[in-house]
Amino acid sequence: MAQTLLETVEIGPDDAQATVLWLHGLGANGHDFEPIVPELGLPATTPVRFVFPHAPQQPVTLNGGMTMPAWYDIYGLTPGTPQDEQGLDRAAEWVGDLIEREARRGVPAERLVLAGFSQGGAVALHTGLRFSSGLAGIIGLSTYLPLRDHLAQARAAANRQTPIFLAHGHHDPVLGYELGTASRDALTALGYPVDWHEYPMEHQVCLEEIRAIGAWLTQVLALDAG
Repeated sequence: MAQTLLETVEIGPDDAQATVLWLHGLGANGHDFEPIVPELGLPATTPVRFVFPHAPQQPVTLNGGMTMPAWYDIYGLTPGTPQDEQGLDRAAEWVGDLIEREARRGVPAERLVLAGFSQGGAVALHTGLRFSSGLAGIIGLSTYLPLRDHLAQARAAANRQTPIFLAHGHHDPVLGYELGTASRDALTALGYPVDWHEYPMEHQVCLEEIRAIGAWLTQVLALDAG
């Protein structure tokens, strides 16, 4: 475990019965997706806590070595470029520590959805698919599946049937649409239950997408039950 937990922004009650752990994109911070919570349209029957961690500051090769909030280093986005496997695994440890903290606060892994946008989505997929306890769901928005060729050997049995929500924009200039579809296809080929959504947008989220996420969360967390 990491010696120090990542700092987080939190929305929701102390006695939450479910958690959404949401990772921001490169160069952003935990406040980035805070405003979407009321737009999700979640029912109030089950208290949900949203946890938005801040990524540490580190140099990013793709951006000329500039130091910024980042989950791992990015060497490039063209096919065949090496990926920061050590950095991805380190980020997975940070996220795993937060998942374990939620368990200590009364929300077990099976009541937790791991979500992320862009680089945060890559970490959500990397972590969630390898996590030793079953999660309620995984969300990847405008993102890609890192270390795709390693997953068949590295994935954990506990999350092979975990619902996955993926969404991508047709006109994404940062992480092209084809990165999204290739990730979808790789996960589907391994038998993962992928709920795929696509929108006529760039590297962003849209209201239709946010509402779809809200409906999906309501289903996988059974928020309208009881």
